[in-house]
Amino acid sequence: MNKVIPAADAVELIQSNDVIAVSGYGTNGVPEKVLKALEERFNETHAPRDLTLMFAGGIGDAADRGLNRIGKEGLLSRVIGGHYGLIPKIEKLAVENKIAAYNFPEGVMVHLYRNIAAGKYGLNSHIGLETFVDPRLDGGKVNAAAVEDLVFLQNFDGDESLYFKGFPINVAIIRGTTADVNGNISLEKESLSLENLDLAMAARNSGGVVIVQVERIAQANSIDARDVRIPGFMVDCVVLAEPELHMQTYEAQYNPALSGELRVPLEEQKPMKFDERKIVVRRAAMELTQNAIVNLGVGLAASVGNVANEERIFDRIMLTVDPGIYGGVPLAGFGFGASLNYTASIDHAKQFDFIDGGGLDIACLGFAECDGTGNVNASRFAGRVTGCGGFINIAQNSKKVIFLGTFSSGGLRTCIEGGQLSIVSEGKHRKFVKSVSQVTFSGVRAAREGRTVLYVTERCVFRLSEEGLELTEIAPGIDMDRDILQHLPFRPVINTPKPMADVLFLNERMGLQRLISELSLEKRISYNPGTNMLFLDFSGMRLNTIKDVTRVRDAVEAVLKPLDQEVDAIVNYDGFWTNPEISEDYLDAVHYIQSRYYNKASRFTTNGFARIQLAKGLKAHQVHSGVVGNLAAARRSLGEV
Repeated sequence: MNKVIPAADAVELIQSNDVIAVSGYGTNGVPEKVLKALEERFNETHAPRDLTLMFAGGIGDAADRGLNRIGKEGLLSRVIGGHYGLIPKIEKLAVENKIAAYNFPEGVMVHLYRNIAAGKYGLNSHIGLETFVDPRLDGGKVNAAAVEDLVFLQNFDGDESLYFKGFPINVAIIRGTTADVNGNISLEKESLSLENLDLAMAARNSGGVVIVQVERIAQANSIDARDVRIPGFMVDCVVLAEPELHMQTYEAQYNPALSGELRVPLEEQKPMKFDERKIVVRRAAMELTQNAIVNLGVGLAASVGNVANEERIFDRIMLTVDPGIYGGVPLAGFGFGASLNYTASIDHAKQFDFIDGGGLDIACLGFAECDGTGNVNASRFAGRVTGCGGFINIAQNSKKVIFLGTFSSGGLRTCIEGGQLSIVSEGKHRKFVKSVSQVTFSGVRAAREGRTVLYVTERCVFRLSEEGLELTEIAPGIDMDRDILQHLPFRPVINTPKPMADVLFLNERMGLQRLISELSLEKRISYNPGTNMLFLDFSGMRLNTIKDVTRVRDAVEAVLKPLDQEVDAIVNYDGFWTNPEISEDYLDAVHYIQSRYYNKASRFTTNGFARIQLAKGLKAHQVHSGVVGNLAAARRSLGEV
């Protein structure tokens, strides 16, 4: 049967009170023609009415396209979405209580689709605990019209989790590149794989309808079976779109470097303007380590990819974004979500399996508000409901989290001259507040778990400690009292702040190739006299020569010898590598340090193979130590060594 029909006929399949789910991410992969047809049908007939709309990534242009087309009173009665920042017309309905609006984390949304496809109609997850998604706070409700509880707290053997209620999906509106007349769908020109297959299965298994927009039609069974991403039996109808309604992103009709068709010279990419925003991004980039898997969030955080390209380190790290792209240089701005010259693309839900399981080494994320306990609001501020997107999944599960943003916004003006920073005029919006408007990231929970969290601005850097935010770095030219403390409604922990690196304030390349490759031992060794605990962050470290081994041993001994007492130690070995020719020498050095200075020690790495090899080597060198999978387990194992 020929499944290709006009868009107007396709949207006639949508009935009042239906639950519809739409795929897309920002401006990537938007089924524009189908949404336009639904808009036109409602304008002409005032039907359908009272739809429940579900979406994972905010789908729009911050104006009129995407889901903004159906942001109409009467057409929608309830919205459950991941991000509202690009859909102001739906956001306005939410703010005015004209729809019941909910905000679920992006990863929860795509996993919920998958569970609905499997007939589960709900999702149990640890994502969102102690944030606004937790029913002890807001339960994911955006406004007063959202009266029904959709999130529930559960407790199994003392472990808390959240249960997200799901629904049968009546209509899935998705997108591909090519369809044959039988409905088989390929995605060869798409910038992202997205949740298309999961939505098709969810609607079909709910007894619903699957509408797919494409840009070209092929003869029956002429698409290579290996390229079919959605089998035809799952598709009810296909809509052929004209080019202007089927752009790859809203910034480009088609860029082959975003679909993997070819690779473009990255040297031609325009560098970021040198100003206070670039200082923030450059300082965040200094936290990157060799071979780290690094997630970039939307906004200023996405520009870390630009700096990584400018510094020629994009091939030494693995940059990724939450819709499932790995490698290359992720785009900022309206193209966010796609990546130039990417090396791999996976489905949306699979990416959040990786994120939620702790696969990310580093996350770079923006923030709108931060309080003295380290809580961050990135989802609701200045009268707007932007939503959390994948922020909660990423921030809650990454090994290191870097929040980055200017100290204030809305009129901030700075001057950068002679390697010095001065504040010309302060922004009217203060980002550091007494209490955040909404908890998108729980600093209290992160501190309790011993997480590594930094808050980077153009004039200073804070680090999360057990007592709250600690001021650790100050920019050259900045007066701590005048430019920082007077603008804080709380008193941070202040020990001995260091100057931010001089190179950040010079309009030239920083030499990150060298910085991320060197040992940086001063930053990797920390001792807490209150707990008598030594922490060695050897993540991403590479030891090539005997000289490297000696440097590490001497640096650790220099910290421990003056203490004149044994300490407890935890060592992070994620991404650690030694030249096989010197591995025995390194293990001898470990034995030397442990036998002289450690009371108890525990070591961890998330890599199972490395864990087995490290444990075997330590045992052979008579080093008694637990080797476990994460920091929390390392803390627990200290009591068992």
